[in-house]
Amino acid sequence: MKLLHVIRTLDPGWGGPIEGARNISGQAKLNGVEAEIVCQDNPDAGWLANWRVPVHAIGSAKSTYGYDRRLDAWLRENVPRFDALVVHGIWMYFSLAAWKATRRSRTPYYLFTHGMLDPWFKRMYPWKHLKKAVYWRLFQHKVLRDAAAVLFTSEEERLLADSAFLPYECKPVVVGYGVAPPPRLQATRTREQLLQHITASYPDLRNRKFALFLGRIHEKKGIDLLLQAFASEKDHGSNLALVIAGPGNSDTVRRLRSLAETLGVSDRTVWTGPLYGEAKWETMRAAEVFALPSHQENFGISIAEALACGTPVLISNKVNIWREIDHDGAGLVDSDDAEGTTRLLRRWSRLAPTEREVMGRNALRCFSTRFDMTTNCKRLFELVCRGRLGDAVSVTAGGIDLSGALHNDSGL
Repeated sequence: MKLLHVIRTLDPGWGGPIEGARNISGQAKLNGVEAEIVCQDNPDAGWLANWRVPVHAIGSAKSTYGYDRRLDAWLRENVPRFDALVVHGIWMYFSLAAWKATRRSRTPYYLFTHGMLDPWFKRMYPWKHLKKAVYWRLFQHKVLRDAAAVLFTSEEERLLADSAFLPYECKPVVVGYGVAPPPRLQATRTREQLLQHITASYPDLRNRKFALFLGRIHEKKGIDLLLQAFASEKDHGSNLALVIAGPGNSDTVRRLRSLAETLGVSDRTVWTGPLYGEAKWETMRAAEVFALPSHQENFGISIAEALACGTPVLISNKVNIWREIDHDGAGLVDSDDAEGTTRLLRRWSRLAPTEREVMGRNALRCFSTRFDMTTNCKRLFELVCRGRLGDAVSVTAGGIDLSGALHNDSGL
């Protein structure tokens, strides 16, 4: 079977959808599937290297929306070569272009919304929501309506999408999601050995344990809440440092750095910029705990990566997989405000070493049961390759009933 992934860009700064495309396409050959990707990047973009499947970069579109006749032409010519498409995202032209091309060829397509129907965006950006409402009624609802299935990464995401826009008609399916297991190289080193290696690049971490935020530096991620929590815990004698890693708008980074200065925690805060590859995995393994008190998080690829390293997580209840984390004892959960984030940090600091070790083991188990893409991709390919909608809906990752918090068909 031949599968085409359609996505706006493969720039890793775009976060979760890129890692999702990488993991799914990387697992394709192991499942007897030939995969290719089409994107709207310039062919010479540096991030296009090291993909394990053919990538067709048709050139950068002139607008943020991404309208480009070259994409229409490429899809019109090439879609008939494929048995199905996987479309990663909505609201930009590439999803509408895929809809138009498949209507001509009658090729089925499967659509990931990647959290883009979360009502948080309506509350935070009401004017943008009005524009989206018009676009939805004219075009976007048809893209969901005609998809062979609309793919959600958690039951929470599916439920939140129900009330986002009208008319709303689709075939929703909750599928497994996550990441591939990390490289084994770093697993042979202890956390202390990794810390020694990392402090060569970041001397401020010498002889200090640290919490890690890794992701886009964006207002919705709650980094300001983390800084406030660290300032509060400083008064209780905590010496835990905070590492903030990831790409971000320069103005946002500047505001957060200024906030760290104002709160008196700049000497305990290390800003690394984006971390990729071995450096990312080393930092994940070396961290005492991973922290993401986000105001809105569809899935949280970096959360799955932390769990895969046996690193417990501190997250808000606005992360759509929080119930799974809480049920498995793989981390701590609280509200997405300063008080909740402070409670998270305080609860973590009060845990005994043995309790932290148990939580680390639970984190690994949670990953292998729910978020290992090696396993979850098999379910996805069963759906895409064989059209087994019923089986995909009824499968739970690990078959765990979350004590009534989710239905048995909760997916993750």
